[in-house]
Amino acid sequence: MFLGKNGGKSDWPVQAGALVSRANRNGNHVVSKWHFRDADIHVEFMTPKQGSGNSGIYIHGNYELQIVNSKHGKAIGDENIGAIYGFHKPLVNAAADAGTWQVYDIRYIAPRRNEAREIIENGSITAWLNGKKVQDNARFAEPRSVFHPFRYQTTPYLATIWKQQKKTSTGPVFLQDHGAPVQFRNIWIRPLDDRAFVYEAEVQAPD
Repeated sequence: MFLGKNGGKSDWPVQAGALVSRANRNGNHVVSKWHFRDADIHVEFMTPKQGSGNSGIYIHGNYELQIVNSKHGKAIGDENIGAIYGFHKPLVNAAADAGTWQVYDIRYIAPRRNEAREIIENGSITAWLNGKKVQDNARFAEPRSVFHPFRYQTTPYLATIWKQQKKTSTGPVFLQDHGAPVQFRNIWIRPLDDRAFVYEAEVQAPD
């Protein structure tokens, strides 16, 4: 189940069984009620035929598996589909045509923190896009983007989650709103340990 950033009902519409980004306010992400530490994550998505098709899967709100129409790009960089944005470019261009359903399968190992909330063991992502490996045990430490949901247009609800996440290394997955009507369906999370739970917190009124 995905919620809005204040912990209430999401305003993303559902069309033909797919959740669709509103595509009118960058930062209007949705956040899972399911929290986890290490997990396998499956996401099916479709970018629109027109425009950039920009979106992403923000794991723990910090590390973005990029979604964008980049099948016909001449170079492969960390802004292409299959990238961990700001960290690692994809190993190959595995993009399918815009307007068709595509699939991410992701194995996520969360960074480990000490009692001072400092990362003492980097996290890692291995990911397949449309059946092709695009990340292979790619390592990362602290998030780099100034636009991730705990920094940019954040809310009291997310601030509480971020505080808990730094303490426990558990957190949600976000679907990113980045100005394009990207569709999502058949999203599931399979925990790899016993740390997963359904997060319940007081819903914060929107500003």
